[in-house]
Amino acid sequence: MTAQRRGLGTNQEAVRRHNLGTMLRHVHGAGQVSRAQLTALMGLNRSTIADLVLELVSLGVVEQTVPTAARSGAGRPSAGVRLAEVGPYVIAVDLGVDRAVVARVALGGEVVERATAPIPSGGGEAWQVGSTVAGLIRRVVEGAPAAAPLLGVGISVPGLVRRSDGLVRLAPNLEWQDVSFGSIVLAALGVDVPVQLANDADLGALAEHRRGAGVGIDDLIYISGNVGVGAGVITGGVRLEGAGGYAGEVGHLPFAPEGRLCHCGNVGCWETEVGAHAIAEAIGCPESEVVTLGDVLDAYAGPPSALRATGTALGHGLAAIVNAFNPRLVVLGGYLSSLYALVRREVDDALAERALPAPLESVTLALPGLGSDSVLLGAAEIALEPLFADPVAALGTALVDVGGRLAG
Repeated sequence: MTAQRRGLGTNQEAVRRHNLGTMLRHVHGAGQVSRAQLTALMGLNRSTIADLVLELVSLGVVEQTVPTAARSGAGRPSAGVRLAEVGPYVIAVDLGVDRAVVARVALGGEVVERATAPIPSGGGEAWQVGSTVAGLIRRVVEGAPAAAPLLGVGISVPGLVRRSDGLVRLAPNLEWQDVSFGSIVLAALGVDVPVQLANDADLGALAEHRRGAGVGIDDLIYISGNVGVGAGVITGGVRLEGAGGYAGEVGHLPFAPEGRLCHCGNVGCWETEVGAHAIAEAIGCPESEVVTLGDVLDAYAGPPSALRATGTALGHGLAAIVNAFNPRLVVLGGYLSSLYALVRREVDDALAERALPAPLESVTLALPGLGSDSVLLGAAEIALEPLFADPVAALGTALVDVGGRLAG
């Protein structure tokens, strides 16, 4: 065989695997799709679609369905493709300031099992938190079918995460700096699986774009309220990460030049006005309840005037973001959802006051379509990415009987 023919064969194999991943992503997004829909979505002929479906069936990730009802128009009803009842799964970890949430998540974004545990105030030593997370992972995989493959682990962190290797460069509310948290979790587990880490707001944006309030919207921003304030940006349908992965630290944009000292070392950051500590102070919330500020705000029955200045500050800060990024949608996550419900008018008025008319015309403020699971499901999505990039390779290296291995 000539080198040219070998190259052609390699390219054809790469195209086939790419098409397999693209098809699986469509089924993952919809849960069930007809072959006719796949043909239209992927621009391939029916015989190629049929071959790809059969290969995904053989890989154990999808099942074929038989049409049961006649359709209007000519031709027979199209057979369907749905996710396998027992298929691969990932582990998603939403690491907060006060607690860790771990879930076993199947294709289609279904949370099959979840477990939660508190972590020490300020995060504690990273190895202690890693041990807690490992224990939660053992708990959620215990009931997984032995034959179901574990593809990987996705971890959300409230801080700066280096894109190249997942190093947590800075998580101020956890008091971490330059922590290889993924390695710590794997060492505590005692098994070797792929692990991906990313910033919590980035993952909230990803999940809301794919499954929540931002489905079908390619320019959106997710603002997270998790003691601190951060943003995940989707522009043109792609995550905006920055050179190192640190884009979106909107909580540290300059807001009040002669304002308060921020924990980052600067003065007058936006976070000093709309962060959890500032809001807690405004409503007289004890310091011990700051990490559960969303719940506190949901139950708040104090004077509305206590939060008006905060609502105005939130709207003014959002105006700067709208002016800079021109999104169609801004999703307010974490405790900001609860705050917006209390001071909607102040936020809307302040946004309109400071935003430029042109970008203001196209933007909408919204609450998360996924509720409190936005970040968790975003962590699942990054763990699933290798499967969509190359299903054959990802499934070939996936672990089975993980519960048995961890128990042993």
